[in-house]
Amino acid sequence: MDMKAIRDFFNKEDSFASHNGMKITEVSEDYARAEMDLQPYHLNGAKTVHGGALFTLADFALAAASNSSGQLALSINSAISIFRGANQGKLIAECRLVNGAPKLASYDVSVRNRNGDLLATFQGMTYRKNVSLDSLQAS
Repeated sequence: MDMKAIRDFFNKEDSFASHNGMKITEVSEDYARAEMDLQPYHLNGAKTVHGGALFTLADFALAAASNSSGQLALSINSAISIFRGANQGKLIAECRLVNGAPKLASYDVSVRNRNGDLLATFQGMTYRKNVSLDSLQAS
Protein backbone atom coordinates (compact mmCIF):
# COMPACT_ATOMS: atom_id res chain seq x y z
CA MET A 1 0.00 0.00 0.00
CA ASP A 2 1.23 3.49 -0.73
CA MET A 3 1.00 6.28 1.84
CA LYS A 4 -2.15 7.78 0.34
CA ALA A 5 -3.84 4.38 0.54
CA ILE A 6 -2.82 4.04 4.20
CA ARG A 7 -4.14 7.53 4.99
CA ASP A 8 -7.38 6.75 3.19
CA PHE A 9 -7.66 3.36 4.93
CA PHE A 10 -7.57 4.93 8.40
CA ASN A 11 -9.86 7.81 7.48
CA LYS A 12 -12.42 5.32 6.12
CA GLU A 13 -12.06 2.30 8.38
CA ASP A 14 -11.54 3.86 11.84
CA SER A 15 -15.16 4.54 12.74
CA PHE A 16 -14.41 5.79 16.27
CA ALA A 17 -11.95 8.44 15.09
CA SER A 18 -14.29 9.47 12.29
CA HIS A 19 -17.21 9.72 14.72
CA ASN A 20 -15.07 12.08 16.80
CA GLY A 21 -14.19 14.32 13.84
CA MET A 22 -10.57 13.18 13.49
CA LYS A 23 -8.66 12.84 10.22
CA ILE A 24 -5.24 11.56 9.24
CA THR A 25 -3.77 14.37 7.14
CA GLU A 26 -0.29 13.01 6.47
CA VAL A 27 1.49 9.65 6.50
CA SER A 28 5.07 8.74 5.63
CA GLU A 29 7.32 5.92 6.77
CA ASP A 30 6.93 5.60 10.58
CA TYR A 31 5.24 9.03 10.80
CA ALA A 32 1.67 10.30 10.83
CA ARG A 33 -0.23 13.50 11.53
CA ALA A 34 -3.82 13.51 12.77
CA GLU A 35 -6.02 16.57 13.24
CA MET A 36 -9.36 17.52 14.72
CA ASP A 37 -11.30 20.74 15.15
CA LEU A 38 -12.49 20.99 18.74
CA GLN A 39 -16.25 20.77 19.08
CA PRO A 40 -18.44 21.17 22.19
CA TYR A 41 -18.69 17.36 22.46
CA HIS A 42 -14.87 17.18 22.91
CA LEU A 43 -15.05 19.23 26.13
CA ASN A 44 -15.31 18.00 29.70
CA GLY A 45 -17.30 19.56 32.56
CA ALA A 46 -14.55 22.17 33.10
CA LYS A 47 -15.10 23.31 29.47
CA THR A 48 -11.65 22.19 28.33
CA VAL A 49 -10.69 19.37 26.00
CA HIS A 50 -11.46 15.98 27.52
CA GLY A 51 -8.40 13.83 28.22
CA GLY A 52 -10.07 11.02 26.30
CA ALA A 53 -10.25 13.21 23.19
CA LEU A 54 -6.52 13.99 23.45
CA PHE A 55 -5.76 10.29 23.97
CA THR A 56 -7.91 9.25 21.00
CA LEU A 57 -6.30 11.79 18.68
CA ALA A 58 -2.80 10.65 19.72
CA ASP A 59 -3.76 6.98 19.43
CA PHE A 60 -5.17 7.60 15.93
CA ALA A 61 -1.86 9.13 14.83
CA LEU A 62 -0.06 6.13 16.38
CA ALA A 63 -2.27 3.75 14.39
CA ALA A 64 -1.42 5.37 11.06
CA ALA A 65 2.32 5.73 11.77
CA SER A 66 2.73 2.21 13.09
CA ASN A 67 0.87 0.75 10.10
CA SER A 68 2.69 2.86 7.50
CA SER A 69 4.47 -0.21 6.14
CA GLY A 70 1.12 -1.82 5.29
CA GLN A 71 1.67 -4.48 7.97
CA LEU A 72 -0.95 -4.61 10.75
CA ALA A 73 0.34 -3.18 14.03
CA LEU A 74 -1.83 -2.99 17.14
CA SER A 75 -1.29 -0.91 20.25
CA ILE A 76 -0.32 -2.97 23.29
CA ASN A 77 0.65 -0.20 25.73
CA SER A 78 0.17 3.56 25.84
CA ALA A 79 0.41 6.47 28.23
CA ILE A 80 -0.37 10.17 28.03
CA SER A 81 0.82 13.22 29.95
CA ILE A 82 -1.37 16.32 29.65
CA PHE A 83 0.25 19.73 30.18
CA ARG A 84 -2.42 22.21 29.20
CA GLY A 85 -5.95 22.35 27.90
CA ALA A 86 -7.75 23.95 25.00
CA ASN A 87 -11.39 24.76 24.37
CA GLN A 88 -11.43 25.77 20.72
CA GLY A 89 -9.50 25.51 17.50
CA LYS A 90 -7.57 22.76 15.75
CA LEU A 91 -5.53 20.12 17.56
CA ILE A 92 -2.69 18.34 15.79
CA ALA A 93 -1.05 15.05 16.81
CA GLU A 94 2.27 14.06 15.25
CA CYS A 95 3.60 10.56 15.76
CA ARG A 96 7.18 9.40 15.15
CA LEU A 97 8.96 6.09 15.56
CA VAL A 98 11.39 5.96 18.49
CA ASN A 99 12.58 2.38 18.12
CA GLY A 100 11.43 -0.49 15.94
CA ALA A 101 12.06 -4.21 15.88
CA PRO A 102 10.46 -6.95 13.79
CA LYS A 103 7.58 -7.46 16.27
CA LEU A 104 7.59 -4.49 18.70
CA ALA A 105 7.88 -0.78 18.04
CA SER A 106 7.80 2.31 20.25
CA TYR A 107 6.46 5.71 19.19
CA ASP A 108 6.21 9.24 20.61
CA VAL A 109 3.28 11.52 19.84
CA SER A 110 3.03 15.24 20.52
CA VAL A 111 -0.38 16.94 20.61
CA ARG A 112 -0.33 20.67 19.93
CA ASN A 113 -2.78 23.45 19.20
CA ARG A 114 -2.70 25.48 15.99
CA ASN A 115 -0.19 27.91 17.59
CA GLY A 116 2.23 25.05 18.29
CA ASP A 117 1.72 25.02 22.06
CA LEU A 118 2.35 21.55 23.48
CA LEU A 119 -0.82 20.18 25.10
CA ALA A 120 0.21 16.56 25.67
CA THR A 121 2.78 13.88 24.99
CA PHE A 122 1.85 10.26 24.38
CA GLN A 123 3.99 7.15 24.24
CA GLY A 124 2.75 4.04 22.50
CA MET A 125 4.05 0.55 21.86
CA THR A 126 2.72 -1.62 19.08
CA TYR A 127 2.88 -5.29 18.19
CA ARG A 128 3.38 -6.07 14.49
CA LYS A 129 1.29 -8.97 13.26
CA ASN A 130 1.85 -11.05 10.15
CA VAL A 131 -1.25 -9.54 8.50
CA SER A 132 -1.48 -6.92 5.75
CA LEU A 133 -3.79 -3.91 5.93
CA ASP A 134 -5.02 -4.84 2.44
CA SER A 135 -6.62 -7.97 3.90
CA LEU A 136 -8.69 -5.85 6.33
CA GLN A 137 -10.36 -3.52 3.86
CA ALA A 138 -14.14 -3.64 3.84
CA SER A 139 -15.74 -4.50 0.57
